[in-house]
Amino acid sequence: MIEEQGGPPAGILYVVATPIGNLEDMTYRAVRTLGEVDLVAAEDTRHSRKLFAHFGIKKPLVSYHDHNERQRQVMLVEKLQNGENIALISDAGTPCIADPGYRLIASCYDAGIRVVPIPGPSATITALSAAGVATDRFAFEGYLPQKTKARKDLFRQLNGEQRTLVFYEAPHRLSATLSDMVEIFGLERQIVVARELTKLHEEFFRGDVSAAVARFEREPARGELVLILPPSTQGPQMNVRDALRQLLNEGDLSRRDAVKLIAKQYGLPSSDVYRESLSLAEEEDI
Repeated sequence: MIEEQGGPPAGILYVVATPIGNLEDMTYRAVRTLGEVDLVAAEDTRHSRKLFAHFGIKKPLVSYHDHNERQRQVMLVEKLQNGENIALISDAGTPCIADPGYRLIASCYDAGIRVVPIPGPSATITALSAAGVATDRFAFEGYLPQKTKARKDLFRQLNGEQRTLVFYEAPHRLSATLSDMVEIFGLERQIVVARELTKLHEEFFRGDVSAAVARFEREPARGELVLILPPSTQGPQMNVRDALRQLLNEGDLSRRDAVKLIAKQYGLPSSDVYRESLSLAEEEDI
């Protein structure tokens, strides 16, 4: 039975990080914990069985993913309340980082159950550590929207953001995503594309977005991707009036949303931008 100094011997939820690629990144503590708990809640039990086989771990597995999260958490909390120790793992990396699990953890706290993190690999931190960009302030945006309009809307909201931006993206959508970045952020916006982290073909592409478009058109990316945008060194290139005109002509945003977005990007009061939009409407019937 697992015992943590100063804590109860049972009824603990362990949040266990697993490798994102290279199995040698599994920590001693993670292997020990998974071998000593009563049950492991895994995102994909088939995937986790391969990990368990490699490390000789023989513990029962139960699936815990987006589609059964609410039902499973009731059962898991009951088991924890009855004195069982349970580990939560994802397919790769640290659970609850762009993965299901936070509701279970919240339920444990509500029920007075102790939650213990077992730290380890994270694709976000791994990519940032070797990207060669400022990391004193960064914003993790998780997986990008699959639909073009939603993706562009997100990029517009983030345009002018002074923190390093981190996204997850699938390889088959990389080309479309980079094209959207060119449109919203400009050709010269710098980017780091980290792929196949900790694996044999690990790569960090560093350059501007236009170079990334050309590079990955020639050689389509494979494997999971982390996209990193360092803070923009330039402010918005268009004046407020031209930026409003572009957004309103595209027709994707309402006047109110366009005003809010421009006000945020340019650091102006929304009332001033709204008056400018009304003036523009009178002149150009927008």
